[in-house]
Amino acid sequence: MTAGQVQTRYRVSGMDCASCAAKIEAVASRLDGVAEASVSVAAATLVVRHVSGADLSALPARLKPMGYGLALANTEPTHAPAPVSAHDACCGHDHGSDLGSHDHGGHHHADHSHADHDHAGHDHSGHPDQTATAAGHDHAQGAEMGAGGFWSNGKLRLTLASGAAFAAAFLAGLVLPQVQTPLFIAAMLVGLVPIARRAFAAAAVGMPFTIETLMTIAAVGAVIIGAAEEAAAVVFLFLVGELLEGFAAGRARDGIKALAALVPKTALVARSGDFVEVPAAQLAMGDTILVRPGDRIAADGEIVAGEGGIDESMVTGESAPVTKGVGAIVFAGTVNGDAALTVRVTATAEDNTIARVVKLVEEAQEARAPTERLIDRFSRVYTPAVVVIGALVATVPPLLLGGDWGEWVYKGLAILLIGCPCALVISTPAAIASGLSAGARRGLLLKGGAVLETAGKVTVVCLDKTGTLTEGRPKVTDVIGLALPEPEVLRLAAALEGGSSHPLAKAILERAAAEGLALPVASDGRALGGKGVTGLVEGRGVFLGSVAAGATRAALDRDLEARLAALNDEGKTVSLLIVDDALAGAIAMRDEPRADAAAGLAALKARGLRTMMLTGDNARTAAAIGRALGIEVRAGLLPEDKQRIVSELKRQGEIVAKVGDGINDAPALAAADIGIAMGGGTDVALETADAAVLHGRVRDIAGMIDLSQRTMRNIRQNIGISLGLKAVFLVTTVAGITGLWPAILADTGATVLVTANALRLLRRTEG
Repeated sequence: MTAGQVQTRYRVSGMDCASCAAKIEAVASRLDGVAEASVSVAAATLVVRHVSGADLSALPARLKPMGYGLALANTEPTHAPAPVSAHDACCGHDHGSDLGSHDHGGHHHADHSHADHDHAGHDHSGHPDQTATAAGHDHAQGAEMGAGGFWSNGKLRLTLASGAAFAAAFLAGLVLPQVQTPLFIAAMLVGLVPIARRAFAAAAVGMPFTIETLMTIAAVGAVIIGAAEEAAAVVFLFLVGELLEGFAAGRARDGIKALAALVPKTALVARSGDFVEVPAAQLAMGDTILVRPGDRIAADGEIVAGEGGIDESMVTGESAPVTKGVGAIVFAGTVNGDAALTVRVTATAEDNTIARVVKLVEEAQEARAPTERLIDRFSRVYTPAVVVIGALVATVPPLLLGGDWGEWVYKGLAILLIGCPCALVISTPAAIASGLSAGARRGLLLKGGAVLETAGKVTVVCLDKTGTLTEGRPKVTDVIGLALPEPEVLRLAAALEGGSSHPLAKAILERAAAEGLALPVASDGRALGGKGVTGLVEGRGVFLGSVAAGATRAALDRDLEARLAALNDEGKTVSLLIVDDALAGAIAMRDEPRADAAAGLAALKARGLRTMMLTGDNARTAAAIGRALGIEVRAGLLPEDKQRIVSELKRQGEIVAKVGDGINDAPALAAADIGIAMGGGTDVALETADAAVLHGRVRDIAGMIDLSQRTMRNIRQNIGISLGLKAVFLVTTVAGITGLWPAILADTGATVLVTANALRLLRRTEG
């Protein structure tokens, strides 16, 4: 987006296929001040990039005659909080987990927006008049039921009316054959008039070759050549096809709706010693909320009281509940187990885990893939070409070969219907949207179709060590007892480190807690810069520090030196414990590989991919981790070194994926063909990367590549289905085997088949 430009984001109703998107984009692009318009069928959104101050108020009015409604994406009603007594708050009634009672159109709740916020760079402030939703518009989004229930779906009402008129004409014709033709013409007009109105509206804004135009020409032409019954049937079947397409498009959006629906609509917030039920969208950072047993957690936060099992399967994919207590982080949308928890909110509704996932996936769906752009360009030539071919089939045989005009005009009209581009145009975006949604369900975020396509072509995967292949924090691996037994060594060391926030100190304290050791209180504690820490524990002078510093306080024999050297060679950091100037023991620590790191790397190698560790850590530690995991190692690297290596691999013809979690990985992430951030990484890494593994599992990288390859296979299948069916019916139509009815069934059937095939990607598979 260039300087001086802003963007406005709308929700679109009445859109159910990619040809709809093309029309909406064309209308929006023709407005003064608009630089670019982009529509996502999957997300049901329109993003308009325009100069600041441009008047977009005419847009809803221009789209309404074509059957589309617009509403700004960030307009939501608010609700006053309802007080809840402390007794009611704790008695187990669920105020926030009933997920089925509201329509969560798009990615936001109908009552309380938690993710539909103003995206960075979006400016809606200058367009107060754009909140109109084209009130007279009667089409529900896709084929979904609107707030008015079943009968509020305008496309359904029109389809039923057309079908009833067709049935009535057929039955009346059996009794009075002489009025059969006028009745079928009337039945045809019931459905055709709205279609023709949309065709003329599109032509008026410079789009004469739309599916509605083809349909209108075919139906009117059929009446002219005396095929009124078929004309009425074709119009009815076309409307049925549109209804099915809308239903399928709605199903394709369900993955994102399911994510959005995970967050409860209300939360119990502490207010003046009581708990008050408020909309979850109004929670602020620092609020304290009560989460009762069985409730979904309304916000990302930190537990300040209580302990219990949390079902995080909907966020992490892990089926077993995770026990969490005071200080633990919890995620919005997860389910509390059997104990009440008090949680301090750490993220607002628009920035919680679920909202971020929804936002990233929707933005990804709005970004077109290379294959999708190619199909779009092809369809712009394809549709006019179909009209020309249909005209030639209708006129050349009668003019030059003495063919029957009625027969060949009929065949030409059928070719117009066969040539409708819906199935072809939606073949790629339907698969891409399903692939992105399927990935999001498993914690695999890909920022657009281009990323999803590229992931499957990767040949080399470069991974950071700390926080990517390893946990990112040290753990005690060895406790060595010398003058004192091992538990005593650990107990005294932990006592000395009590209260310290240093990573090594935290590792010792965690190990002591895991072994259930009761720690004495240390006094006179002092940190010795670069050497260690000293103090008094139970009246004894205790020192814990580096091997070099410890050697100045107590003598080390050769056997111990060899043992410590071996630990160092394994990439472990060793601290010596000295009590009253006597060597008491040693503790070794290391940032250990993630539990699934070896299996994840093996999965990548099994797919024929080369793996490489790029780390700034020292060569000895990196080599030790590399040997344990069986991965090629490049160590002692600065951020620019990582970027250089990635660039060199690309020059050698490799397709490179770079996986990392830190600020020092950002340059290499940006340089790679696809940058993948680990879920626990920094915001810089997440923003720079093309994709993210939210759950921090190394095995998910192979899962992402598999998802990409499955999606691309699906796209190829879809293109084959759409073009194959058209080719078959083109031949059979010219040969006189099939006519108008099979032609429209071929188009509708291909669209439904393509969408259904794409929806197969939503089936859950483990990575």
